[in-house]
Amino acid sequence: PTRAGEGFARGQGIAVDQLVIVETEKGPYVCAKKEQAGRPTSELLTEILPRLINNIPFKKSMRWKDLDVRFARPIHWIVALYGGAVVPFGFGNITSGKESRGHRFMAPDAFEVTDFAGYLQECERHFVIPDPEKRKSIIRAEIEKAAKASGGNVLQDEELLEQVAYLVEYPSAVLGTFSPDFLQVPKEVLITSMRSHQRYFSLVDDAGKLMPAFITINNTLTEDPSVVVKGNERVLRARLSDARFFFEEDKKVSLDSRVEALKSVVYQAKLGTSYEKMERFRALAGTLAELLAPVLKEKTARAATLCKADLVSAMVGEFPEVQGVMGREYALLEGEDAEVAKAIYEHYLPIQAGGAIPSADIGAFVSIADKIDTICGCFGVGLIPSGTADPYALRRSAIGILNIILGRGYRLSLTALVDRSLDLLTAKLTRPRAEIRGDVVEFLRLRLVNMLTGQGVPQDVVDAVLAASFDDVADALARVKALAELKGREDFEPLAVAFKRVVNIIKGGVGTPVDVTLFESACEGALYDATRQVGTQVASLVATGDYTAALRAIAGIRGAVDAFFEGVMVMADKEAVRSNRLALLTGVARLFEGIADFSRIAA
Repeated sequence: PTRAGEGFARGQGIAVDQLVIVETEKGPYVCAKKEQAGRPTSELLTEILPRLINNIPFKKSMRWKDLDVRFARPIHWIVALYGGAVVPFGFGNITSGKESRGHRFMAPDAFEVTDFAGYLQECERHFVIPDPEKRKSIIRAEIEKAAKASGGNVLQDEELLEQVAYLVEYPSAVLGTFSPDFLQVPKEVLITSMRSHQRYFSLVDDAGKLMPAFITINNTLTEDPSVVVKGNERVLRARLSDARFFFEEDKKVSLDSRVEALKSVVYQAKLGTSYEKMERFRALAGTLAELLAPVLKEKTARAATLCKADLVSAMVGEFPEVQGVMGREYALLEGEDAEVAKAIYEHYLPIQAGGAIPSADIGAFVSIADKIDTICGCFGVGLIPSGTADPYALRRSAIGILNIILGRGYRLSLTALVDRSLDLLTAKLTRPRAEIRGDVVEFLRLRLVNMLTGQGVPQDVVDAVLAASFDDVADALARVKALAELKGREDFEPLAVAFKRVVNIIKGGVGTPVDVTLFESACEGALYDATRQVGTQVASLVATGDYTAALRAIAGIRGAVDAFFEGVMVMADKEAVRSNRLALLTGVARLFEGIADFSRIAA
């Protein structure tokens, strides 16, 4: 044994002759075989449960008393049973037991827990609904009943419903109102104030117009609901009064003045101010407009100039969720062009995966430009997302860019877009430009792969198409759809096998032209003629973007390909014949090389 082996055995507390050699993928490894005796489950739980409680993650946690433990809120009791017996352990100053308690106000007395089924029954008897899904169902029913009483409809908000369901134990709905005068404030602000600050559900009429009413979920059953209503109305009145004040004050300052204020707002320490960022993506948006809709270049520049101005408004300072919304509203109040105002809001779209994209070109151009500047800027100074952290939401920005390009059907070059953005960022970059470019393009490619496979497109189809090219995303999507359709055919597998064989044989490439005088078999001439005939047809179809028809045409020469492989030996002894046959197969491969790499198809 080596000294390392002796040391390893000593560290494991065994003799050297007890070591065993195990073959692994990385080669043979010396291992120690150790047996661990089983232990009672209750004994293990005594050790595991304190760690489990301690490791529950919270965005915010707290300490209480002089204890060296943290949790979302102070823990008052712990019930831990296994097989009907208490699992004994301590956490902070609490010792586990078998007593729980009911609702803090309606049934605070303790009750004994014997098993899980009994626990659920006793909780409900003591005004606690332990099942979150049941609480959600109750809340849904309660708010629908309250909405019906108001004559309106609940503004559906699943995220708020989820949040409220985890804040109450025994939910009941209460309907309240506020002064119609507050409806002069943009509805998004009112909804945000009710939702974020108070966790109220908003109501709209049949036309979708916001009503001066709200629904709040109470955590108790009260004998006099009017007391609860008045208290909530009083709190909301103060909130909405603040919102109205911010709105009126903001209207006294023009958006153009606020643009100047962006010069004192740091966007990111290495990437400069928000004003500098705006100047960069304004230029990039102008490039997109020049390429895709030159007539909109002036409006695009105006929208890009103003789109971040509301970030320094009092309203957005208080309600960050309404950025873009307030920019649009203030722009309209100042008499800006309606298309420009809409673009100010829409440049933030899509807000989340699967969300709405800009409905018009101006907003789309500014949105793409803003997002690509964010990605290239962050990659350019080393702020690259990791597997666990993406503080600048670069993945979301990339997905947004791709969704806009695909949703709007834009034909443009991703690499050209990245290059233009890097040109504008030159003075800020701290990494080699070629590395940044490669990293950003690959980052976008991976997002496209995830998007397409997430929509159910087979992985091998996506890989095959993107391996051919993905610079023009809209074109890549058309090829993905065409290949996915072809793969759905019953005869696809032998077709794929034939074309994969072609690609695999010619790897390395053959640049020589085909010499028909070197043909030794009729199958060579047949394949040559079929390739030339189909090649003309495919070129025409690819030029018009009809990849489905192009692939069908290519599939038509499978018989000639099969006959060729059956009739001759490609790697003939004569070098000239061998090279000629490889050149013939290269011609076949070139039919689909711009559509997909068939060597990546699973067949």
